[in-house]
Amino acid sequence: MTAAKRRRAHRLRTKLIVAMLALLAAICASVGFVGHLAMNDYLTKQIDDGLHQAASRAFGPQGPPNGSGPSNPGSQPNPLDTRGQRPGTLNALFSGDVAKSSAVVQTDGSAVALSAEDLAKIAQTAPTGQATELTLSSGTYRLSASTASTPTGEKLVTGLSTADRDSTLNSLNLVTTIVSVAGLAIIGLVGTVIVRRSLRPLDELSDVATTVASLPLESGEAAIDVRIPPLAAEPGTEVGEVGVAFNNMLDHLTRSFAARHASEMQVRQFVADASHELRTPLASIRGYTELILLSERLSPAGTVALRRVDSESKRMSALVEDLMLLARLDEGQRDEPSDVDLSDLLMETVQDSKIAAQDHHWSLELPQEPVLVNAVETEVRQVLINLLSNAHKHTAPGTHIRVNLTTTAGTATLDIEDSGEGIAGEFLDQVFLRFSRQDASRSAVQGKGTNSSGLGLAIVKALVEANNGTVAVASSPGMTRFTVRLPTLQG
Repeated sequence: MTAAKRRRAHRLRTKLIVAMLALLAAICASVGFVGHLAMNDYLTKQIDDGLHQAASRAFGPQGPPNGSGPSNPGSQPNPLDTRGQRPGTLNALFSGDVAKSSAVVQTDGSAVALSAEDLAKIAQTAPTGQATELTLSSGTYRLSASTASTPTGEKLVTGLSTADRDSTLNSLNLVTTIVSVAGLAIIGLVGTVIVRRSLRPLDELSDVATTVASLPLESGEAAIDVRIPPLAAEPGTEVGEVGVAFNNMLDHLTRSFAARHASEMQVRQFVADASHELRTPLASIRGYTELILLSERLSPAGTVALRRVDSESKRMSALVEDLMLLARLDEGQRDEPSDVDLSDLLMETVQDSKIAAQDHHWSLELPQEPVLVNAVETEVRQVLINLLSNAHKHTAPGTHIRVNLTTTAGTATLDIEDSGEGIAGEFLDQVFLRFSRQDASRSAVQGKGTNSSGLGLAIVKALVEANNGTVAVASSPGMTRFTVRLPTLQG
């Protein structure tokens, strides 16, 4: 996963908390930076003001009293006056680039001369009166050089240690950092609680959406009983508006599903009524057709035409029976289930199919023990007849049809596989729909006289599901396999 995808995958509450902490951290850093600069300017200005005072006190009226004060080795007594100077004050007197005398006031009031290395650095300070910073062996100093304050016009360099300023700035930085980190931690905890409570309605919305997504809404009376809780669907807030809109959508879907179900029930009732009403006239047509064929002398053309009427009436009767069977299943009108030996049913139906399709190659594999299922025997028989009929009616002569029954973990698995042309991939999802027929692959083989109504596999699916089973299909060029699974009797 790329970094961009990982960023998109973060939860909203995480993004809000991180963004809030990032903004607060930026504010704390800005405040700390500005405060550091302001304090540094203030303390540096105080040091610079002290430099002028230290320079004015560098020479007493008569030089160091009693010859006190440090002197350079081999030089005359130090003319610099260290009285009244605060510890850390530095004074150095130069004639050209040669140091005549120097002194650094110590904490006990005494003075110590500067080293030759420090004097060499200090000698480079230009006598402009402007303060500069220089790091010496004893620390960092703020230095100012001038010739105006010396009686003889020599260069006087005065310096004050920046140790107190640097210590104050370090303490300020430390306090600012500790307070900022503590504040961010507290705000992070409190903000997390607030964000979680504010976004809790989104979790409830997600739970409801997940529940709705798992409901069986494909067909039937698809009712949606779940709704967003009132506390998560209060108008006036962004999340509440989403909850209100979501509930309105669910109400609309519920009404739409109810209207669809009512329409489906009307269509099914119409099909059931029409099928029932068609049975009698179709039976009359078949009866009168058979009577005329048996009792009347007709011309050859008339005989052919009448036999065609008889054939079509039989096909129409079969179609009506299929429609009535589906209507009864939709209404839940079924016989009582009983213990059915699936092995015996398979042997009977496969034997009948062998006789009906002798130009196909059949094979049957059964377990040694009987396979008992609790189902309606007539329904299971109809499933087997439809699948076996589908296998030989929609394949060419010479096709191998293999029927295999196995049992595993309380489930009977029946595979009916043929080596025909196969079913097109785009049609696989439609094979169990009512009146679904494919134009090319696995259509009725020419010359067989079959004309599929598109109800056979729909009946298979309805009957299998009515007996607590499942049916599936897999197909590729040269292979089509229907798999039926039914729960077996335990024990």
